[in-house]
Amino acid sequence: MREIKTEADFEQIISNTKPVIVKFFTDWCPDCHRIDPFMPAVEEKYKADLDMIEVNRDTLPDLSQKLDVFGIPSFIAFQEGKELIRFVSKLGKSRDEIEHFLDRVIQVSKGLEEA
Repeated sequence: MREIKTEADFEQIISNTKPVIVKFFTDWCPDCHRIDPFMPAVEEKYKADLDMIEVNRDTLPDLSQKLDVFGIPSFIAFQEGKELIRFVSKLGKSRDEIEHFLDRVIQVSKGLEEA
């Protein structure tokens, strides 16, 4: 997963027509490190339908605050610069929960295309 280090890069990437999943994390977050081992396989599984990037909340605190990202890890889906849905909680996240969220992103995105 490619880390985005500037707000300008973030804004450019989330403006894609393909949904973009942004994982917000920090280096000191144990739950963030717990999901790291399986995230490459998840990214590979969904690469045809979704792009995935990550943002270190401590590197871009203003962006995180603007988007009301407080719990980490947090996942927010964007398409054409607009937020679709988010998966935010103070609890750790399992692979099944993350994949369920990604499946939901795909459903929402397809629903928008049909509208």
